[in-house]
Amino acid sequence: MGAAPLVSIVTPFYNTRQFLPECIESVLRESYENYEYLLVDNCSDDGSSTIAKAYARLSDRIKLISTSSFLSQVQNYNFALSQISPRSKYCKMVQADDWLFPDCIRAMVEVAEAYPSVGIVAAYELEGDEVHLDGLPYPSTSLRGRDIGRLYFLRHKYLFGTPTSVLLRSELIRSRRPFFEERRWPFEDAHACFDLLKTSDFGFVHQILTYTRRDNESIITPMLAFNFELLARLTFVVTHGQDYLGKEEYSRCLKDAERRYFLYLAKCACARRRQARDFWEFHRNGLASVGYSLDWRLLARWIPRALLEKTWDVFWSRWDRSSWPTPEKGG
Repeated sequence: MGAAPLVSIVTPFYNTRQFLPECIESVLRESYENYEYLLVDNCSDDGSSTIAKAYARLSDRIKLISTSSFLSQVQNYNFALSQISPRSKYCKMVQADDWLFPDCIRAMVEVAEAYPSVGIVAAYELEGDEVHLDGLPYPSTSLRGRDIGRLYFLRHKYLFGTPTSVLLRSELIRSRRPFFEERRWPFEDAHACFDLLKTSDFGFVHQILTYTRRDNESIITPMLAFNFELLARLTFVVTHGQDYLGKEEYSRCLKDAERRYFLYLAKCACARRRQARDFWEFHRNGLASVGYSLDWRLLARWIPRALLEKTWDVFWSRWDRSSWPTPEKGG
């Protein structure tokens, strides 16, 4: 039996002093042994660099790399991925406020080694106190990439999680420079997965192997109030839907994604308490990335329907259903 393949583990970080030690310790507890660990400091000024330096002195597996100037999150992630060893067969990103369970790398590599066509390996993730990325029947170890895409578009099963959730073949990372497209932010990681699954397959481990933190302030925190999932769905359908769906399937998915999303925006525009400027800027930029222009002419097409739905919701909520007759048994 040959030697275990080299895995490049990468943690880009910026001012994550509170969580960085837990992240690094989780990697050092991994049962898999043949790995390099790259800590990539994006000009932190909160003491995170000092923490990373201390760990780098403790293990020759850890290499601390610093950016020459401050980068955006996507740029920093791309820079970090560009630093992996040319000898690595697999790459595992661990975001600095997340952590891994001890058998994460070993279990994911086992699946990837068993199925050479697999380019992405995922597993159940613990997101805060909830288990996510479920929905595949056990044991679904290897699935066609096309089938995973269709599961998302036709049955709304999203199996990629966050960058921490997946293991990637390093050759796929090297084939894309840069790996993440900046114009796809903040959904750049999912867009990359959809791209990769057009030519490679998907592996899955039916264990909880990663932890994604949701109780901290992060770049994505302000977007949680923006209902960004509806925007994400529309951008994924527009960008990748035709590669995974037939013509009629794509048309149905696109109409459904547009209806859900633009009705939501129209309701926000009609709401008594108006959304802040950054809300509209976020959605305007997101739509522009897939060729839509967010203006009042677009919303005007959806506002009448939004008002009708709102009126119906109010009517239904006020209806006295206590006066309805109770069906008798056998009736």
